[in-house]
Amino acid sequence: MRLQTALQRSNTLFIAWAVIASFGAYFCMYAFRKPFNAGLYQGLELGDVSYKAILIISQVAGYTLSKFAGIKVISELKHSSRIKLIISLILVAEIALLFFGLVPYPYNFIFLFINGLPLGMVYGVVFSFLEGRRFTEMLAMGLNISVVVASGILKTTYIELHTMLPRISEFWMPGFMGALFLPFFCFFVWMLSVIPKPTPEDIQLRTERKPMTKEDKRVVMAQFGFPIVCLVVFYATLVVLRDFRDNFTIEIWNEIDANWGSSVFTTTEMITGVVVLVIIGSLAFVRDNVKGFRLTNLILFVSVTLLGAGTFLFQKGAINGFYWMLMVGLGTFLAYTVLQTVVFERMIALFRMKANAGFFVYICESIGYLGSVALLLYKEFFMKDLSWSHVLMQFTYIQFFLGFVLLAFANIYLERIRANQEQKADGSSLAAA
Repeated sequence: MRLQTALQRSNTLFIAWAVIASFGAYFCMYAFRKPFNAGLYQGLELGDVSYKAILIISQVAGYTLSKFAGIKVISELKHSSRIKLIISLILVAEIALLFFGLVPYPYNFIFLFINGLPLGMVYGVVFSFLEGRRFTEMLAMGLNISVVVASGILKTTYIELHTMLPRISEFWMPGFMGALFLPFFCFFVWMLSVIPKPTPEDIQLRTERKPMTKEDKRVVMAQFGFPIVCLVVFYATLVVLRDFRDNFTIEIWNEIDANWGSSVFTTTEMITGVVVLVIIGSLAFVRDNVKGFRLTNLILFVSVTLLGAGTFLFQKGAINGFYWMLMVGLGTFLAYTVLQTVVFERMIALFRMKANAGFFVYICESIGYLGSVALLLYKEFFMKDLSWSHVLMQFTYIQFFLGFVLLAFANIYLERIRANQEQKADGSSLAAA
């Protein structure tokens, strides 16, 4: 195929193609998942619980089950099955959104649960096209940026379209948004399908990424279980913080700035996206896996510092709500994307694991989204006397302190493993000499 040949010959073309394809595919996925959050569903309740909270909990519950399923499905996914799977996942999600509009309140919340069931595995399929390459961090920039900016841009789009088309109800708008982006999603999936396989140099630098067996998983967890658990807990709390800020961003902005406009979503997330783009993309130039792994962990420590410092400065009146939301968003998404696309990628390469990043990411996300559901339920039933912004402040402080402890434990343990491996390698070299 001429296009694949051209991509193999030109690193610049290959990187640009992969970045655009991954950004576009995952950005469009968000059109099937996030826009309904921009609806208010005012005056609607189910029992004593607001209907919007019911909708969010329903979708996140489906999304959480999808993450647990992804531990097996994504880690064992064959390359030949990726395109068929990702198209099937998105079609099921869109059909569920159409039924969400068709079935009347209060019975339609079940279809947001069904909508979440396939969407949780889309990330793993997209990232499987990018991992295990010497340019993985750079290739994943598009994927990272879509995670940061898509929700804000699509919420702004939802609000503007709903203003232009007021006859479309809040229940039909999610399906309308999904149908609008479906052709674009299919186009970007085609772009992913023509990305060439990793080269011999890629495999030498980052190890070959194959579907994992049960034995592969057992061996990895036996050797690296403790630091993986630390990173899983840290990642999981980041997912909860990110989802809480994202799901209730309108309510938070209503509390901290009565004069906010819909463009603030795009502004804060675009600034965050650019910063994340530069930082993550720069890591691709660090070829040494030891240096690359240590640098990624330094970025994680800086990220959690942003969370604690931003909230402290806001509470003291040193910064306004815009900069607080920006710092919280930047700290959260920077740590989240570094863990999702760089830390496990570098771990596999550094320790020559027989594994793929999807296995680790889906362990993290399954626990993270389980925490998201728990927090939503806890807030709805036990924290009604607190404001949304107050809950966010409390959680950023928890993330700050917990993050430092977990990252410190994980790094100390992994450094000891690396030192032991170096000693064994040196001993083998001396024995051979």
